[in-house]
Amino acid sequence: PMVSVGNAFAAEQVLDFAQRVEQSLKQASDDLFSVAKVEYCCEPKLDGLAVSISYEKGVLTRAATRGDGQAGEDITANVRTIRNVPLKLQGKGWPELLEVRGEVYMPKQGFADLNERVLAAGRKPFANPRNAAAGSLRQLDAKITATRPLEFCCYGTSTEGLAESHSETLQRLREWGISISPELKVMDSIEDCLAYYADIGARRTQL
Repeated sequence: PMVSVGNAFAAEQVLDFAQRVEQSLKQASDDLFSVAKVEYCCEPKLDGLAVSISYEKGVLTRAATRGDGQAGEDITANVRTIRNVPLKLQGKGWPELLEVRGEVYMPKQGFADLNERVLAAGRKPFANPRNAAAGSLRQLDAKITATRPLEFCCYGTSTEGLAESHSETLQRLREWGISISPELKVMDSIEDCLAYYADIGARRTQL
């Protein structure tokens, strides 16, 4: 299943989340184990289309939309046309079956260029980059998708045991050629997470 992420809209909700995390760890530990230091892996949430991409023996074999969380649309042919999605993984050490999850989106400049071409052709422009990305991925003709400026950013995997932490897992995926967010940072405290959020918010319009 591709589940949805939870939302927090105030600092108090974030602090409550951190408290729940630490309480859960304390309850799960006993006299034999000390509670591990909590670190947080932070990155921006992109507003595109969530997709699942499967690799078998290092080769891209299937891609699907999130759909209803249980079953999605087959968009393999279209995802193959996205320039930063590797058709074959780089390096070595990847598992026989790897499923990565991420967001397909359209960068601002690509969206502006696409709408310029659409207007020049006498057609109605796209309302926003998210609709443009979603419509591009759902094209029946992959040749049309190939002309659209789409990018993929991985935020995780359902394949377990790749590394000891989420951030290390993402770095390993990057070594295999999977794109991850350049804004990804590991924070030592929930206060640092809130500072990260404030910084991203201040730079949001330029990203």
